[in-house]
Amino acid sequence: MALFDTLKRDMDRFTLPGWRPFVRWLRRHLPTGLYTRSLLIVILPMLLLQSVVAAVFMERHWRMVTERLSEGTVRDIAGIIEVIKTYPQDANYDAITRIADQSLSLTIAVEEDGQLPPPRPRPFFAILDDILAEQITRQIQMPFWIDTVGASRLVEIRIKFDDSRVLRVFVRRGSTYASNTHIFLVWMVGTALVLVGISILFLRGQIRPILTLAHAAESFGKGQRTEGFSPRGADEVRRAGLAFIQMRERIERQMEQRTAMLAGISHDLRTVLTRFKLQLALAGDKPELSGMSQDVEDMQSMLEGYLAFAKGEAEEDFGELRLSELLEKLRSDFALSGKTMTYEIGGEDEIAVRPNAFTRLVGNLVSNSERYANNLHVDARHGVKWLTLTLDDDGPGIPPEAREDVFKPFYRLDEARNLNASGTGLGLAIARDIARAHGGNVTLADSPSGGLRAVVRVPA
Repeated sequence: MALFDTLKRDMDRFTLPGWRPFVRWLRRHLPTGLYTRSLLIVILPMLLLQSVVAAVFMERHWRMVTERLSEGTVRDIAGIIEVIKTYPQDANYDAITRIADQSLSLTIAVEEDGQLPPPRPRPFFAILDDILAEQITRQIQMPFWIDTVGASRLVEIRIKFDDSRVLRVFVRRGSTYASNTHIFLVWMVGTALVLVGISILFLRGQIRPILTLAHAAESFGKGQRTEGFSPRGADEVRRAGLAFIQMRERIERQMEQRTAMLAGISHDLRTVLTRFKLQLALAGDKPELSGMSQDVEDMQSMLEGYLAFAKGEAEEDFGELRLSELLEKLRSDFALSGKTMTYEIGGEDEIAVRPNAFTRLVGNLVSNSERYANNLHVDARHGVKWLTLTLDDDGPGIPPEAREDVFKPFYRLDEARNLNASGTGLGLAIARDIARAHGGNVTLADSPSGGLRAVVRVPA
């Protein structure tokens, strides 16, 4: 669908300043979906072609047929007038009236001492009035009055052919006007609808495999299982699907190998740490060994953090989680340190996430605030499409230039929020990794209370 993107860029590049608001409005309203764009690519040329056909061919055909019909009708009227003026007639013009009705399909009447009515207002679509008036002026060259307005099947023509007589003629509208052109319109519109319907059916069949591939890629990006996906559709879509499956298998294989390797390393290191703990326990409570005991505990904590970061929570399925229960538990833990945490929930309480992973995400952010701040407020907004958690604390904050660096694994901040306690430097990295696995993100900003604001945004 590069056609629409190229069109947008070209409009921005070559439009005059006065047209730019219209171009911006058009860009906002151009469709973004592949299915809608494909339909427009099929429908717009068809509409353009039909418009050209209707404006050029039909108008010329309509005018030409109307001209010929009107010319023939006016020629018959001119002949009747010539007969009346040349040959003597009976008092009631019965003979000429009969001839006009039987041979020319015209209903006529001659009014003695008649006058022409005042001109009637011309209709908006006056092709018949124009052509009929032009033919009467050219062939008869006498004062006339015509009435083509209304839904009647008859057209009335009055011609003053001498000082005292007026000829009234009633002729069928179909004898002066191409009245069956709507049949062509019906066929054209009906054919277009059939073609559009066929196009929609074919496009749905071609777009569905692409949407399935996009859904599978999105689900895989969120850590969900995609075993039921199989390539379908056109050859290009099948190749893209096969490439996605191969990429997914390579990533899963790499993740399994990494997890297995770290699990083995963890097992070996845990064995060593267990020996250290046993030896320290056998050595007794000696002051000179207290630092070593703390080092062993720190090593154990770091080992667990490394393993959790590498393993992640990809194997966990999505489930229901109550925000109120999660935040209430975190508030209770926060209060154990003598600090205050408040929260507010807007929208539905239940959310569809990976419960353990999401609990760890929010827990890491809350524990980070607990370490450096005295007060924390959590605002949870569960909308139609997104769940947004905003955590505002009154701690020292993080400099703007370092807010992206703190999400890097093993990064330690030397200013403001100094890691004065033991830690692995993986808390925020794990939080962002979990949020992105859900299809969202974690960002940092300044809090209105002067501390740090952390915003978690994931699909609802």
